[in-house]
Amino acid sequence: MNELEAMRHALSLAWLGWGRVHPNPMVGAVVLADREPVGEGFHAEYGGEHAEVVALRRAGDRARGATLVVTLEPCGHTGKQPPCVDAIIAAGIARVVAAAADPNPEAAGGAERLRAAGIDVAIGLLGCEARQQNAAFVHRFRHAQRPWVGLKLATSLDFRIADGSGHSKWISGKPALDFVHSLRAGFDAIGVGGRTALRDDPRLTVRGPVTPRVTPTRVVFEGAEVLSASLALFSRDAPTIVVTPRARAVDSGDRLAGTGATILPVDTLHEALAALRHAGITSLLIEGGARMAGWLLREGLVDRFYWIQSPLWLGDAGTPAVAGWDAPPLSVAERWTVVERRALDQDTLLVLDREPCSPVS
Repeated sequence: MNELEAMRHALSLAWLGWGRVHPNPMVGAVVLADREPVGEGFHAEYGGEHAEVVALRRAGDRARGATLVVTLEPCGHTGKQPPCVDAIIAAGIARVVAAAADPNPEAAGGAERLRAAGIDVAIGLLGCEARQQNAAFVHRFRHAQRPWVGLKLATSLDFRIADGSGHSKWISGKPALDFVHSLRAGFDAIGVGGRTALRDDPRLTVRGPVTPRVTPTRVVFEGAEVLSASLALFSRDAPTIVVTPRARAVDSGDRLAGTGATILPVDTLHEALAALRHAGITSLLIEGGARMAGWLLREGLVDRFYWIQSPLWLGDAGTPAVAGWDAPPLSVAERWTVVERRALDQDTLLVLDREPCSPVS
């Protein structure tokens, strides 16, 4: 196994921490001795051992003189755990290959400490992939004004989210639904527009193979709609925030007083996202509807698009997946970056980022 192969494996290990390590990043690590993997690990739980320490312990004495391949620059500070650089130095590692530098100013500086101890350090191998994997974590330190926003839409082949009668359950199959529940587990909050809340009455909870360490907050963007306190969104199994125009905040508060929901009065999407970030939400997954998607795209507020495409047609009578957005002409249209493509049984998942990933960060 060479360093590139080891880094790919470390990235796959890192995903095993999805939904469990936030607000820490997902990290995977592999120890290579004479091109043989002799230890590996990943950050499995917030507050628990870091990936490097797990991999070094499993490598034992074979770590001396070996190479540590890790998806993020080892930390040089004391937090819930001691500095990883201390464990690396003590283990006798000769070379560290990290995919990406740590954007957290409190934890950064590990590379310099390792070099000062005589360890060869290289940063950048599969750096784009590592930053895409921890995109919400990176965003948190570079864009403090709003959460990192993912948009998830399940559509027909002709980009419809419901048939002519408004029925949308279920466009996609069970593997796609399982994916969505796993996806939700890694976000601070899950949001929908008010019209979707009334039409579909979603619970917006995580009911899949990944149990999130912290239950995601539900966010409903109330516009002209009048939300009912009987909606599933107001069940007590997760906290709920209602984003509502300032002029309607008192009415919404009175109407939903018995639900325990938090009322957030704002007048624009930018204000809403800023207020949500101030409330501690650093990542937000929007699951519809068409107007909500259109507003976010129009304002350039979608960072990642999760598109589940199902093999059926709903025609002109179907509900378009995006509304209220006049996309620019082809000559100036944004070309998004493909992050992932894969099959979900008969459905297809396409994941795209609005911003391209530069080789150097």
